[in-house]
Amino acid sequence: MSMVGNILITGGASGLGRATAAAVAKAGGRPLVVDLAAPDGDVDHVRADLSDREQAERAVRELAERAGGLDGVVTAAGIDACGRLEDVPAEKWERVLQVNLLGTASVVRAALPYLRRSGGKVVTVASTLGIKAVSDATAYCAAKFGVVGFTRALAAELAGEVGVTLLIPGGMHTSFFDDRDEQYKPGPDARLNQPEDVAATILFALGQPRGCEVKELVVCSSTETSWP
Repeated sequence: MSMVGNILITGGASGLGRATAAAVAKAGGRPLVVDLAAPDGDVDHVRADLSDREQAERAVRELAERAGGLDGVVTAAGIDACGRLEDVPAEKWERVLQVNLLGTASVVRAALPYLRRSGGKVVTVASTLGIKAVSDATAYCAAKFGVVGFTRALAAELAGEVGVTLLIPGGMHTSFFDDRDEQYKPGPDARLNQPEDVAATILFALGQPRGCEVKELVVCSSTETSWP
């Protein structure tokens, strides 16, 4: 029997989320994906916009009921809006916080009744830019610093009930950078992690026996410029 079980993954149609869904399936677990887009293959999923709390909550409940409960949640969905504060349209700026921070909270809140029953685990995905601030990233840093604070408070709140792991990844080879202006894309010499390697660390946290928790993980390239 898999120690992983039913794992709900936001952003599971691409990038780190997709790599995590594949790792869960390979380990004998059941990935349950929430994403704006439909994932590849025959994966249980619900399409939802995580900036909309009602959509996020409905997606969690639908997948949890379909699977007969949840053993874990991984909040891998994330967007950004690069640029100076005065140059990024307010709607785009605010959407970064709505998806990355408020969406994370909405999903975890909706999943809590199921996770309490199973004694399950939450893995939130922050960023090295959640602990180190850089110019032209006010929205992303605000959201990811928020995820760090939210997760640390959540771990204190749920101690002994639900396991909580904060993942702080560096840059990865995903489509995350595709829509950016050229100046905000990693340079040709940038060394980034493979999302599959980061997903393996998520699986490690999810697979710990009840009562044993990986509280925080920093996973980045050995030459990551935003760490330390």
